[in-house]
Amino acid sequence: MAFGGFNKDGNAAPMAEINMVPLIDVMLVLLVIFILTAPLLTHAVKVELPRTSNEENRVQAERIEIALTPDSAIFWNGEKVDEAGMEARFQAAGQAVTDPAGAPEIHLRADKTTPYEIVAKVMGAASRAKLSKIAFVTQPES
Repeated sequence: MAFGGFNKDGNAAPMAEINMVPLIDVMLVLLVIFILTAPLLTHAVKVELPRTSNEENRVQAERIEIALTPDSAIFWNGEKVDEAGMEARFQAAGQAVTDPAGAPEIHLRADKTTPYEIVAKVMGAASRAKLSKIAFVTQPES
């Protein structure tokens, strides 16, 4: 509380009023700021969007199972093929792809004693056919 005043009477009574002018000035400045910035926060164009179903249209990608045995035999989805047959099948699968997202997935199952050369040949044939989704299938440790 403020005591006293500017008069010379020596009246030291407390001042019982609050100066409201600065508070009103601050309120008016804040009001002007909010009025100016509110239209800037809503910059979206109002459009009524059409209603449709929200189910995903997922197409299951084709999966090619390649198995490699320790004696370098190649199996395409369980059917034994030679390197030339594998190469031709990769080329056919690569040419059938119209959308890169719909390219078939290659699941490569190689025995742990399979020579790396055969694995590299399979990966090279897939790469030449523009098939890049290759997954190595392993057995989890028990």
